[in-house]
Amino acid sequence: MTKDQQTRIEAAAFRGLVKHLRQRSDVQNIDIMNLAGFCRNCLAKWYSAEAKKMGLEFDYAKGQQAIYGMTNEEWKTSYQAKASDEQLKRFKETSELHAKISGY
Repeated sequence: MTKDQQTRIEAAAFRGLVKHLRQRSDVQNIDIMNLAGFCRNCLAKWYSAEAKKMGLEFDYAKGQQAIYGMTNEEWKTSYQAKASDEQLKRFKETSELHAKISGY
């Protein structure tokens, strides 16, 4: 496998993940974070950080739009539920395992 092929495969896998997360708007970010240590917002932060490294004028809000397919506020209004006490407790308990994203 060439480096170009690897990059194209990785990009396609990423697009597949984003498509799946858009289809699963019933799954809350806090649940993904509690189970996997990253969520849609983490993807948006990684995305925007890489765009900035390439010299593009790209902020976190643009990264969120790229991941959510809409603004974060639109997503929150349409799909985000209030986190339960149990979800918030688990979030705190798993915080050491959460994604570390430089610059955020």
